Amino acid sequence: MIDPIEQFHIEKLFTIGHIGNQEIAFTNSSAYMFGSVALIALLMLGPGRNLVPGRLQSVAEIAYEFVANTIRSNAGKDGMKFFPLVFTIFMLLTVSNMIGVIPYSFTIASHIIVTAALAFLVFFTVLIYGFYKNGLKFLKLFVPSGIPIFILPLVVFIEIFSFFLRPISHSVRLFANMLAGHIALAVFAGFIPMLAGIGIAGYFGAVLPLGMVMALSALELLVAFLQAYVFTILTVIYINDAIHPGH
Repeated sequence: MIDPIEQFHIEKLFTIGHIGNQEIAFTNSSAYMFGSVALIALLMLGPGRNLVPGRLQSVAEIAYEFVANTIRSNAGKDGMKFFPLVFTIFMLLTVSNMIGVIPYSFTIASHIIVTAALAFLVFFTVLIYGFYKNGLKFLKLFVPSGIPIFILPLVVFIEIFSFFLRPISHSVRLFANMLAGHIALAVFAGFIPMLAGIGIAGYFGAVLPLGMVMALSALELLVAFLQAYVFTILTVIYINDAIHPGH
């Protein structure tokens, strides 16, 4: 029986050094991060800039336009100054999630520390730029217009509370979806050798979990892209709050 949790274990590949008594290690998670970045660099830089694009260049241009249109439609032209950040997040999550669907690979977004780091990066970017661009007017984000004065304090409290909960919801959504999907794949995959070991009848019984694994694998490919997109579009929406804090 396959251990559904084994795929999430972080394993040390080699030691980089020490800071005090704390070991700094290069892990399988680090290796997949570097691998994802290498694939993205190959996709974006490898094809060159041909007048008639080839397949890889077409994919790179589609990815560029997809993210650019997402920013323009949700944050306006002013949001394009954050294009490098948003594009990097989208491509890193998309590529690493797709790699994670490959059997015996590792999904970096299945660890909350990774998704939380990205979520807090977005959160502090919004917070710092919001005050930098708007000053105290950024606080208008927490004071919706048209609210009766007698419930305004409650609404302001809810707005502030929800604002500081953003990094949690932003990171947990991606982490939980990738974790749950890969556990489900591993569980159904574990039924295949277990049933096949019973005998001839088991071989026929193993067809059902095999079909489920194939269906879930296709679903996970879709989820891998959708979760990267959801994380990205939420990033753009939050950035729009920093650029245009008024409701």
